[in-house]
Amino acid sequence: MSSNEYTPPTVWEWDPENGGEWAKTNRPISGATHEKTLPVGKHPFQLYSLATPNGQKVTIMFEELLALGFAEAEYDAHLIKIGDGDQFSSGFVEVNPNSKIPALMDHNTTPPTRLFESGSILQYLADKFGALVPNDHAGKTECRNWLFWQMGSAPYLGGGFGHFYAYAPYKMQYPIDRFTMETKRQLDVLDKQLANNTYIAGEEYSIADIAIWPWYGNLVLGNLYNAAEFLDVKSYTHVLRWAKQIEQRPAVQRGRIVNRTWGDEQLAERHDAADIDAVLN
Repeated sequence: MSSNEYTPPTVWEWDPENGGEWAKTNRPISGATHEKTLPVGKHPFQLYSLATPNGQKVTIMFEELLALGFAEAEYDAHLIKIGDGDQFSSGFVEVNPNSKIPALMDHNTTPPTRLFESGSILQYLADKFGALVPNDHAGKTECRNWLFWQMGSAPYLGGGFGHFYAYAPYKMQYPIDRFTMETKRQLDVLDKQLANNTYIAGEEYSIADIAIWPWYGNLVLGNLYNAAEFLDVKSYTHVLRWAKQIEQRPAVQRGRIVNRTWGDEQLAERHDAADIDAVLN
């Protein structure tokens, strides 16, 4: 049946077999499917994640903080296998009732503070350490403008373009065209912003860059969906310049491999800086 022949039913019913590669990880209800306690390592910060773009944001943030000399930013990063449904364990749902990575526990506080949503985690860590956000009110506001731009825009790239271009069980022109148009519009927004700014929010590297690079930087560098040629990313010269610049940061190179179980450089779990050193050196 072609997409043109589909008529929505009066009341939608869930078909767990429909949805392609990630069908078994999606369902129309929330909550835990099984009992399982999350592991707790030796550091106050306990991260439960996977090296998707959203997961990379937080591990890059931690590595940037450590590079700045904040020893208190040491963390354990535990692997959450979303393909196996780890995000639906009782322990994970206690940290994030939305069952999405990344999720973080800060055991520096009493009681421990739970954090979910990558943008919230970035803001929390920036506030806690007083780093990677401009100090002046105008700069801080611009930084958060772009942080929230990413939070609102990336679902069109990931759940929209990425799903239909790379993961849907068959190719459908209308959704691919629709989300390609939106992805290219977003790249154009970034390209125009970066034409006059070294970094996303100005001349200072910030959590805006840390949030946006794992999605849009990886995309134009050819590391996401294998879609660089399809999207003609070479035409976004300022985004490419910025993406390559961020890619060279040692903390980015370190953070991007944490909780990664595919590709050439893999580190399923990180409990000490030496874990990353062993992979990269």
